[in-house]
Amino acid sequence: MSTTWQPSELQRERIAYRRRRARRSTVIALVSSVVLLALVVVGIGSTPGWPRVRATFFDVHRGWEALPVVAEGLWLNVRVMLVCAVLIVVFGLTLAILRTLRGPIFFPLRVFAAAYTDVFRGLPLLLVIFLLGFGVPALQLRGLPNQAVIWGGAALVLTYSSYVAEVFRAGIESVHPSQRAAARSLGLTYRQTLRFVVLPQAVRRVLPPLLNDFVSLQKDSGLIAVLGVIDAIRAAQLETAEDFNFTPYVVAGLLFVALTIPLTRLTDYVARRQGWYGGGGGPV
Repeated sequence: MSTTWQPSELQRERIAYRRRRARRSTVIALVSSVVLLALVVVGIGSTPGWPRVRATFFDVHRGWEALPVVAEGLWLNVRVMLVCAVLIVVFGLTLAILRTLRGPIFFPLRVFAAAYTDVFRGLPLLLVIFLLGFGVPALQLRGLPNQAVIWGGAALVLTYSSYVAEVFRAGIESVHPSQRAAARSLGLTYRQTLRFVVLPQAVRRVLPPLLNDFVSLQKDSGLIAVLGVIDAIRAAQLETAEDFNFTPYVVAGLLFVALTIPLTRLTDYVARRQGWYGGGGGPV
């Protein structure tokens, strides 16, 4: 005859105590947040220039008018980010593999990959966008596209691939050499060892910093606006030029934040699963 397990009296007291502590912590966090927010609102609202700033940057009616146009431009940013993300992963992983190749015969490939990452990590992204977006179409080469959005995306891919390559390389080199030796002893070739043993472990280890790079990519996709592409930033600029009210810029910023927060929370979740975060502080 089976009996249902029941916690002991001591265990029930512990559970009740933890629940009281959790409720108390929640109340304290809520009250402190409300007090801090109230202090910030009162402090900013009491400044002499706040009425002018509110009318210029936080006009709700103007924001609703600009929202459809800015949101349409944001859709272009999303498409650029998704396409670039795929290309960055492929190109960055290729560079990382080239830098980890062993043997003197692969020396030119290692030098090329190292030089590439050094150059594009040193160049400002905005400068690369200018060089590709204005320089390449000016060459008038046959067979090359002239669309600014393509060259703006190419600048994002070239720049971010150098960062992602270093992230992947760190993950590949973090795999202990005994893993490679064990795989080769089982009869796996170098390519099979890399594919089935090294890369799965490397990708799993570098997933949090990799997601952080894509969070930055979401924001930096707005830099293609300097080429005249009608994305969210450029759409907000055109809306602002009509009446010199800067609320459309605030709308664009809020849309970018709303786009970034889900991936940021996903990054935090993956980082906690991978043990990247320690025990200090509390979850946010």
